[in-house]
Amino acid sequence: MRLDDLLFSQGFGTRRVCAGLIEQGRVALGDQPCRDPSTWLDVSDPGLRFRVEGVDWPYHARAYLMLHKPAGTECSHRPGAWPSVYALLPPPLRQRPATGRTPGVQAVGRLDQDTTGLLLLSDDGAFIHRMNAPRRQVPKVYEVGLRHPLDEAQVGRLLAGVVLADDPRPVHAAACEPLGERALRLTLTQGKYHQVKRMLAAVGNRVETLHRSRIGGLALPPDLVPGQWRWLEPSDLALLAG
Repeated sequence: MRLDDLLFSQGFGTRRVCAGLIEQGRVALGDQPCRDPSTWLDVSDPGLRFRVEGVDWPYHARAYLMLHKPAGTECSHRPGAWPSVYALLPPPLRQRPATGRTPGVQAVGRLDQDTTGLLLLSDDGAFIHRMNAPRRQVPKVYEVGLRHPLDEAQVGRLLAGVVLADDPRPVHAAACEPLGERALRLTLTQGKYHQVKRMLAAVGNRVETLHRSRIGGLALPPDLVPGQWRWLEPSDLALLAG
């Protein structure tokens, strides 16, 4: 792939902008600036890296990311009262050429503005569809802080299933582990709107804090602090594939 096409594919602007970055000496391969936009690179090389304005970048044909979503952020490109999670990403990830209706990476599902934890993002539409498909029943694990003490009856009802206002079919937790008087670990395989909060309300309790700690076999790394992101490794994707 030509160097200017590679930069375009990675979200560094239009092809004209990318060619300009190269001709101005603002792109380097290794330690050496490269001023020729037609320079040919082997994109099958898993170690392919380049530098734009002093920042080192790995080449990724498709972007697969994890983000530790902080509280007070919205999973929206057009946020309302709260900042967008996309503002936590560098511009190239927000500007990658569109594979669907919207350019850049997209959140795989959403978390409420007050919910924290593991959020996946990608520009691979097929991957997003697979992860969100109800038939796959990808388990998602939440750490829940409660307003009222949790009792055995509530745990039993969460496991047996509760009926929510918008669906006559009961929804149930795949697992429910009390962690203290006002805390539990809840595993869900569905993805309904405000599901955790509505399920706890249905059994007579209320969610005070909500944190997603795991999707499938992939756990949020303890060293990834709120607001930080990183690329998913092939081993991470394998954990999500089940």
